Amino acid sequence: MSSRKHLKKEINDTLGALIEEVYVKELSSPELDTKKSEKIIDEAISLFDDLIQEMHASGEGSAKKHYSKIRVSLQEKATALSAKIDKL
Repeated sequence: MSSRKHLKKEINDTLGALIEEVYVKELSSPELDTKKSEKIIDEAISLFDDLIQEMHASGEGSAKKHYSKIRVSLQEKATALSAKIDKL
């Protein structure tokens, strides 16, 4: 159970940091198109929902492998979102 708790926290912290980064970017650049930044925030929230749903789905095999797969997915998708933020 502890692993599930840590994974939820990791997902929340990672995506929360990305959303915070978008807000900082918006505040530091008033000329920024907020529609693009809002779209990135929506993507982060959607990713959060998807990962939590995937986490609660029964994984094939051990829970450790299932959670590891989710962690890898989180890192890949968070990196992609971070690249989008940098392009703002």
